[in-house]
Amino acid sequence: MLKRIVQACFLIIGGTLGLLLIPDLLKLVNLHDIPLINNPYVSVILGSIIFYFITFWAIDYVVNFVKWVEETLVKAPITDILFGSLGLAFGLIIAFLIGYALNAIEVPILNTVAPILLTLLFGYLGFSVGFKKRDELLNLWSNKKKKAAEEEPEKESKNALKILDTSVIIDGRIADICQTGFLEGTIVIPQFVLAELQHIADSSDVLKRNRGRRGLDILNRIQKELAIKVEIYEGDFDEIQEVDSKLVKLAKITSGVVVTNDFNLNKVCELQQVSVLNINDLANAVKPVVLPGEEMSVQVIKDGKEHNQGVAYLDDGTMIVVEDGRDYIGKHLDVLVTSVLQTSAGRMIFAKPKLLEKAL
Repeated sequence: MLKRIVQACFLIIGGTLGLLLIPDLLKLVNLHDIPLINNPYVSVILGSIIFYFITFWAIDYVVNFVKWVEETLVKAPITDILFGSLGLAFGLIIAFLIGYALNAIEVPILNTVAPILLTLLFGYLGFSVGFKKRDELLNLWSNKKKKAAEEEPEKESKNALKILDTSVIIDGRIADICQTGFLEGTIVIPQFVLAELQHIADSSDVLKRNRGRRGLDILNRIQKELAIKVEIYEGDFDEIQEVDSKLVKLAKITSGVVVTNDFNLNKVCELQQVSVLNINDLANAVKPVVLPGEEMSVQVIKDGKEHNQGVAYLDDGTMIVVEDGRDYIGKHLDVLVTSVLQTSAGRMIFAKPKLLEKAL
């Protein structure tokens, strides 16, 4: 279909140029006196035929160029295209106004050459400025949006886009959180996150492949089974390599919220003043509170990093470091909690055997 359109454009161009140029060419070769040849319809047909034969050589190059432009525009973020186009339009308007003013000067060369140069110059400057200043323009708009949100903070929080990262998709708990209704608004899945998931799912490593496929299954469940709006963000940021950095950039542009369970991404978002929801924080918040001095029964699984330590786990995955617990590996043991360390990376409980407390 594209080739047919290109061929039609070539025929139209050829017919137009034939009508304009062939009569002058006939005058040069002294054939303008022949009525049959010196006819506008014949000129159009000749020009169309010439350009029709040119299409056999040029059509592949033109089609490939059009497809390249199309792919580039599809991959580019909509904000880049929008602000670049606005800047281009603004630059062309300025070029037209200046060219219109120069028409008052009766200098033929200036009147013909200057408008072309002004159009090229201001068109390029307008597009370049609009493209490079898009972030500042978006920040101005988002600042106005934030001021309005201060008056209705609850409504703004609910409507904010929730942007999922790769780790939280693979984790799987996000589907259950969406199902319970704790996460409101629109779920956004960037295309570059999907590409990373697909890359993991195609890995030669069995563990990575299973994790990637699990993430894709979770996305299918969220999109098909849950009553929550899901959107795919098609844009990309080619100048940025890391997926986490792209997520932060997207959250800044859209004033969205990054949903993750990655401790490092959580810190980066906080440093760059990007809203972030860490599902580990949610999981820690709903865990039963453990206070120093409480007693619990655990099974020591392995030895710890420090000398003579043992490590046990609760049913929810919380790690318990048992002092002097190395000798009890593989056994059930009553322990007393000595301290609790809780961060976005998870919760860690330190304890000691109750037998030692009794001995003291």
